[in-house]
Amino acid sequence: MTELRELARKLLSDGQVKVVIGYEEGPRGVRPLFATDGAAADRLIFDERCVQNLATYLDRRRVHVARLGKPAIVAKPCDVKAVAGLLRETQLKREDVVIIGVRCGGVLADPKSLQRLGPDTMADRCRTCETREPGLVDYLVGPMPEAVRGQSGRDAKIAELDAMTPEERWSFWQKELSRCTRCQACRQVCPLCYCDRCMADKTEPQWIESSPHPRGILAWHLIRAIHLAGRCVDCGECERACPVSIPLGLITRKVAQVVAQRFQHHPTDDPSVPSPIGTWRSDDPQEFIL
Repeated sequence: MTELRELARKLLSDGQVKVVIGYEEGPRGVRPLFATDGAAADRLIFDERCVQNLATYLDRRRVHVARLGKPAIVAKPCDVKAVAGLLRETQLKREDVVIIGVRCGGVLADPKSLQRLGPDTMADRCRTCETREPGLVDYLVGPMPEAVRGQSGRDAKIAELDAMTPEERWSFWQKELSRCTRCQACRQVCPLCYCDRCMADKTEPQWIESSPHPRGILAWHLIRAIHLAGRCVDCGECERACPVSIPLGLITRKVAQVVAQRFQHHPTDDPSVPSPIGTWRSDDPQEFIL
């Protein structure tokens, strides 16, 4: 933490950035911090409770953040992939952000718990994560953590769903999605849901029913999953933000598996690597087109 705080103070005092977006202790656990001076920079922390993907604050729609000036962002490997996604899709210019990469050994499934990080307490997505040290950074801080691995409960559940009949899967997702209130928390927390006006909000024409009706709920989650195909960095924020605990990670993980199988694509922190959406290859198999 000392290394991180000293770096943040230097960036601010030298005028290289106007704000450092990182983490601090809050009254209910770790929360985002927008440090604009040395005193605030001294509150910066990073540990296994820092689950939030701060790349969402680089969204140009967040005017209150943009007004603070050029930012530096404290970013885990999955967060850096989100920044790369914004660069890839021309939502951000590389010279407009300073990336402070932090080496990460995983985060807690329950960041408010007092448990230590381990195979049984870490977030499911971290159990299969191959990246401990992010690329695309201006500065890199923190020691290299030990690799803590475990079995993925999501992958086991996806395999279970794949073995079901279509009717059984439909029944499962009907039950899960029936709790959705269309609060759009999943959209608001996602760093790659950045459209000025989401198609779910359009009324002329209305593509998706806005009320929490089964048709509108299904359409919303299907379209969001398709829009994130090949783009989702598996940060888990959508599922964490869901107030009714819908297992959205099952959807995004399954889509990622399909994209990897069909297009040999995995989200990366290299913004020069194109994503499947928005690109075309003449050798695409297209076996699903009848």
